[in-house]
Amino acid sequence: MRNVLTIAGRELRSYFVSPIAYVVLTGFLLLGGWFFFNLLARFNLLLTIYSAQQNPQILQRLNLNEFVIAPLLHNLSVVLVILVPVITMRTLAEEKKAGTYELLLTSPLRISEIVLGKFLGSFVFVAIMVALSGVYPLILFAYGNPETGVVLAGYLGLLLLATSFVAVGILTSSFTENQIIAAVSCLVSLLLLYIIAWPADNAGETIGALLRYVSLTEHFAQMVKGVIDSKDLVYFTTVIVLALFLAHRSVESIRWR
Repeated sequence: MRNVLTIAGRELRSYFVSPIAYVVLTGFLLLGGWFFFNLLARFNLLLTIYSAQQNPQILQRLNLNEFVIAPLLHNLSVVLVILVPVITMRTLAEEKKAGTYELLLTSPLRISEIVLGKFLGSFVFVAIMVALSGVYPLILFAYGNPETGVVLAGYLGLLLLATSFVAVGILTSSFTENQIIAAVSCLVSLLLLYIIAWPADNAGETIGALLRYVSLTEHFAQMVKGVIDSKDLVYFTTVIVLALFLAHRSVESIRWR
């Protein structure tokens, strides 16, 4: 465990000694703030319109979770699809490019420790991003009354989604020494998992159900609604474990070449 934490600490420090961390964090929070304040402005506009019409039934249907928090989390998930490949592209690819990959493989470290350390370092960085975006719902709690349980379930879903993205990024970075190829491969893979359920309605009952189950967004959407189902937790865990297992096998195959 000490080796894993050492590699994770080294990986995390490498982000903050370069401009990557600050550019990614700034971009993520700026986009999140833009989404949040525009969604809040739209909610206030709807509230003003329906209050003027004195329509209590529609006013009861207006709530912060559905009109602000839920779309904010979905928008942040799209931003993470773009930013996570930038974060993870260097994890293993840079080691190959710099010539330190062979040193890692010939060191007393186990391959599992290398992969888990790289994953943990990137995960902590992404978790910091997700945690910092929590300032937006905190503003709503200070001045409004969103449902706490739904907000927490949604942010748990966003964290699990981001963790799955990181695991896929580690996997694609293990395939190549070119960081651009690693980033593009990760982006394409995440986009495929993100939109794979789009044709589900026209694909027949069996295929449609399969596409919905494979889709990351289908499971994430349930948690944004406040529903924490064991099926969704098992799905995210499976994606993370499978991606890390394949990354382990990819790294191991180089040792035996």
